[in-house]
Amino acid sequence: MQIDFAVIGGSFAGLSAALQLARARRRVLVVDAGRRRNRFVDEAGLTSHGFLTQDGRAPAAIAADAKAQLLRYPTVQWLDGTADDARVAADGRLAFRVGSVEVSAGRLILATGVRDELPPVPGLAERWGRSVFHCPYCHGYELGGGDIGVIAATPMAQHHAVMLPDWGRVTLFLNGVYTPSDEERAELARRGARVEATPVARITGEADVELADGRVLRMAGLFTQPRTSLASPVAAQLGCAMVDGPMGPFIQVGPTQETSVPHVFACGDAARAAGSVALAVGDGVMAGFGAHRSTMF
Repeated sequence: MQIDFAVIGGSFAGLSAALQLARARRRVLVVDAGRRRNRFVDEAGLTSHGFLTQDGRAPAAIAADAKAQLLRYPTVQWLDGTADDARVAADGRLAFRVGSVEVSAGRLILATGVRDELPPVPGLAERWGRSVFHCPYCHGYELGGGDIGVIAATPMAQHHAVMLPDWGRVTLFLNGVYTPSDEERAELARRGARVEATPVARITGEADVELADGRVLRMAGLFTQPRTSLASPVAAQLGCAMVDGPMGPFIQVGPTQETSVPHVFACGDAARAAGSVALAVGDGVMAGFGAHRSTMF
């Protein structure tokens, strides 16, 4: 299959990028493996927040509407599947495979997203996206100003614990991950966050933290710091430069979302240290603009 522009990843960033190209009357292929990062929120019956006009809607509903709107453009094709075996062809075009389909694109946008690796605390993974979160701006308000636990997975837990008192009463569970300095403890105290050094045994109930000494602290919700990795090997296969972020590597991009590989662009969670639906959509707009303009300038 020969195409002008290919977008790998059909979630918020990829849909946004493809929309800009469709509106420029260019032929666009979107390849989607159907593994949105925030699918666990849908499974829990929760909603997305912080995105203008869509606050309080299910992520799946937002994505479904976006896909339906995109597919109204006659120059858009959609291919369900996983992209692999990506390479720069001898003629400079970007080639990859989706199952038995070989694709050759003049420009390629990577919106592949990331995978989250949670700390090995029993009961934590089962509550991911339900009562365990990573973004206060996305889910902090719904906890109603109640008791919030921060399960340390990295020293970045300090950042979480200092932020979250705006959303509730915070307990930082160190869980043997790190020891705050005197300065850090003073910062936590100033923000009203308490520190619990006893290791966490497991998470039970809705968001109850059972400690190694048998105490159970009931929380309205929990936050932790997942380690992220790129959800697709395509960026590495193409040789895109990476950046080591605080939670994991992501694709290095320039002002118009261009990568280190000519004619390859990237957007969404795969191309920034942190993300949200609104940021992914904005990055996708710029990636679409950048890919289109690169054919002219």
